[in-house]
Amino acid sequence: MSTTRSPALGPPPDPVTTTADTARSAAPGVATTGPTSRKTRSGRSPWRFLRRWVSPVVVVALWQLASSTGVLDERTLASPATILQTAWQLAADGVLGSATLTSLQRAALGFAIGATIGVTLAVVAGLWRIGEDAIDPLMQMLRTLPHFGLIPLFILWMGVNETPKLALIAMGVCFPLYLNTVAGIRGIDTRMLEAARSMNLSWGQRLRHVVVPGALPQALVGLRQSLGVAWLSLIVAETIAADNGLGHMINLAREFQQTDTIVVGLAVYSLLGLATDAIVRYLEGRALAWRG
Repeated sequence: MSTTRSPALGPPPDPVTTTADTARSAAPGVATTGPTSRKTRSGRSPWRFLRRWVSPVVVVALWQLASSTGVLDERTLASPATILQTAWQLAADGVLGSATLTSLQRAALGFAIGATIGVTLAVVAGLWRIGEDAIDPLMQMLRTLPHFGLIPLFILWMGVNETPKLALIAMGVCFPLYLNTVAGIRGIDTRMLEAARSMNLSWGQRLRHVVVPGALPQALVGLRQSLGVAWLSLIVAETIAADNGLGHMINLAREFQQTDTIVVGLAVYSLLGLATDAIVRYLEGRALAWRG
């Protein structure tokens, strides 16, 4: 009788491997090493999360010790206990929540404007050669400008209302998204596009099934970079000309030398940045699950 197997079924099993696997599974008391034996499926120890918190906790403990013993003057930098007490008081008074909500809305609006512009220009420059020739030289010139240096011009052109703040955030967001999205589109394997054409897919189908999945990993990298720049731009914009928000709260605290309030504002900025980055990383894991 012929032992030829169907290609769909794959090659016949290796007798040595099969025997060893059978014996291993049948032997009582023999521990198997799987992805969930002592490590998670990602290959990381479950204790790694706790280990990563050791150094921050040690730094805060030393900071508190230096403040309690008088080595670190409270006027120079408030102790962690004082900062927590101030944060609780500001939250109870509603000052911290109102300032945080204002800054979050400002950052979200500026990011939406910059992301829309950046992605739109990237798609045009990445898909069409004439679009690249028209858009890319100008974008390469503008991205070399330090956008924080444009603040005086923004104030002269737009005043000290919300417009220059949003323009500063949008400009900082636009370029990382543009560069990474263009790189992602250009990095798509041409054989994939040729296969899509040979299958008679329409332009919209090629965009959906080939261009978007191919460019998405690089575009998400640009998204994370843009979020970091957005928060940095917000901090600068609010500390220069703002009558509300976290930056305004920090400016008032600076005038009265309240280092505890200043650190509270900076900590909220940092937590907002970490939260948005974590959201993007979660979305990245879901959107790119097909990569395994």
